[in-house]
Amino acid sequence: MAERRVGIAGCGGRMGRMLVAEVHGTPGLVLAGGSEAPGSPLLGRDIGELAGIGAVGLAATPDAAALIGGAEVVIDFTAPAAAAEHARLCGRHGTALVLGTTGLDAAQERTLAEAASRAPVVWAPNMSPVVTLLLGLVAQAARLLGEEYDIEVLEMHHRHKVDAPSGTALALGRAAAEGRGIDLAGHSQRARDGHTGPRRAGDIGFATLRGGDVVGDHSVIFAGEGERLELTHRAGSRRLFARGAVRAALWVAGRQPGLYGMKDVLGLSG
Repeated sequence: MAERRVGIAGCGGRMGRMLVAEVHGTPGLVLAGGSEAPGSPLLGRDIGELAGIGAVGLAATPDAAALIGGAEVVIDFTAPAAAAEHARLCGRHGTALVLGTTGLDAAQERTLAEAASRAPVVWAPNMSPVVTLLLGLVAQAARLLGEEYDIEVLEMHHRHKVDAPSGTALALGRAAAEGRGIDLAGHSQRARDGHTGPRRAGDIGFATLRGGDVVGDHSVIFAGEGERLELTHRAGSRRLFARGAVRAALWVAGRQPGLYGMKDVLGLSG
């Protein structure tokens, strides 16, 4: 079987460097190149050297369109605006996309959906297979436990994370809302400060912590009278997200256009 050519958007970032190394070491995949934002001091550097694996003969380029046009799959863990533009280009070229970027606004999500009508796209706020299983457990618990159990989502990330709640926290909230058969937008509480009054029955609460170098901790708490169920995932290394993204890249190459998730990659959607 021919090796699939994989491009890394944002190849000089923390996740980008891990993705370069992970793709390079994965049978069935070969690096097609890497891109960085125009003006980045990393432009022109060998992407293998940036990743700590030695030179691979591919320089970081500002030309995302050329990277996407020359790849079969692109993996993107960049920023929302850049990710939306990369999705648009993938749609134009028919290049498969694995997107782990979070914090997209409504317009950027529409751009992603349009790209998915022309190219296969795997989009997940968290590429961990275990988190994918956790989403199912949260939905099941929310479905089986009545409204007398209050649902709270707690997350903590490193001090550099810019969006809150995290994409994974929101996905966990959506899973709980799906299990309850309610709309998250109309039943969520994002902040508490001052004299807030009693908790509204049926709401799904979110709490956000930031500090240090925490990769990502997420808990969903079902709090009832006299007992509490806590479902928790703690990420100890970003490499698990890189491995999940590479697994998605192997799966999505050659698929029909559409918007897929990690449940599809893991064979759990049916």
